[in-house]
Amino acid sequence: MKIGMLTWGSHGDIRPFLALADGLQAAGHEVHLVITSLEAGTYDRVRSAVGAKITVLTPHTFSPEQAQAVGQTAYSIRDPMKQMAAILRLAFAPAEDAMFEAAQRLCAESDVLVGHYFMHPLQIAAEHAGLPYVSVLLSHAGVPSDYVNPLGLSMVGRGGNRLLWWLTRTFLNRTLRHYPDRLRKQLGMAPMRDIVSDVWVSRHLALVAVSPQLCPRQPDWPESIQVCGFLDRPNCELEGVLPPSLASFLAAGESPLYMTFGSWMPKDLKGQTLALRLLTDAARRANCRAIIQCSDWQACGFSSDDRILYAAAAPHHLIFPHCLAIVHHGGAGTTQSATLAGKPSIVVANLSEQEHWGRELQRIGVAGKPAKRRNATVASLAAQICALRSTPAMGERARRVGEVMRQEDGVAQAVRQIEIRSGRESF
Repeated sequence: MKIGMLTWGSHGDIRPFLALADGLQAAGHEVHLVITSLEAGTYDRVRSAVGAKITVLTPHTFSPEQAQAVGQTAYSIRDPMKQMAAILRLAFAPAEDAMFEAAQRLCAESDVLVGHYFMHPLQIAAEHAGLPYVSVLLSHAGVPSDYVNPLGLSMVGRGGNRLLWWLTRTFLNRTLRHYPDRLRKQLGMAPMRDIVSDVWVSRHLALVAVSPQLCPRQPDWPESIQVCGFLDRPNCELEGVLPPSLASFLAAGESPLYMTFGSWMPKDLKGQTLALRLLTDAARRANCRAIIQCSDWQACGFSSDDRILYAAAAPHHLIFPHCLAIVHHGGAGTTQSATLAGKPSIVVANLSEQEHWGRELQRIGVAGKPAKRRNATVASLAAQICALRSTPAMGERARRVGEVMRQEDGVAQAVRQIEIRSGRESF
């Protein structure tokens, strides 16, 4: 098959699609992946080892200051719906028309379309062209079910869950539907009925790219929703290798914490300094060795010693297995990488989606209660580190979950599901 793919966002939104593109290409399909990155220039050198075509779309280049403004605006909003609306307005809308044009070009050359679950431009183009559309959800928080609810509340029952989903979908459509409806109008199409069931969870095939260890299949999900597992891949070029300084630090003492806020580390030096101070002081108060990830740690006035090592970046799959635990922001990729490595987590969340991941890690017993970034203090974070160190059962539980997860192959399962649906529906 000729398969067109389109994704948008930060590294956590792009890396899974690089993995799936390689998997589909290796299975004999002809793949064209179009990337829209919020980080200009980051993916220009990324290539597929098996020959998938990769196009980097740069319709709107964010300066570091603009990227920081997006993050700060989203971080300052507590209402999850308004938070999502702000991110789309500031970071998605400026690229929407260019992505819509790219989506239509992909439809002209493809048999099947595969898109990030936010990717309404590709869904609309595929629907208009009469082509099948596969959505890839990087979190199961957006998949409706009578057995769970979008707020993570317990003890509300199936009726309560159904009501909460109805309310959530109503607010989502009021907040977001004007984006797809604008594009649909350009093609003479009727307004969208429901953004969740029409875009996020494709009726053809919706792949939930989450390990079954974190995402149990719900009894009321139709066959078109499949939990394929974590879409992992060998190291990306831009992730680098394990530098000698890291290897030496690991060998010099007890296993350290790995502390990272990922793409949610502030871009400005003042914000980075505050974040570094929080992480550094918490690690020292907990009397724990730590590797702290930050691109500009030297400019912020920090220096490494035998207890704290600062690193601009490190490949997670190489460093996480050697660490005591991972302190992170609760991004989908970092969450599953930590779990895959068999390590417990401490989640310091910026967004409601990251809080969801923190709750899921707590539910399966590999993390404590997630913290919120705006409320996190040195004392509270140090207390969480001490609590984790004094709970060996959590580390053992993480080790067992990681063992099972390493037996999974999310890419192979996703490829298989796309091929099964292609045969079943004669795409």
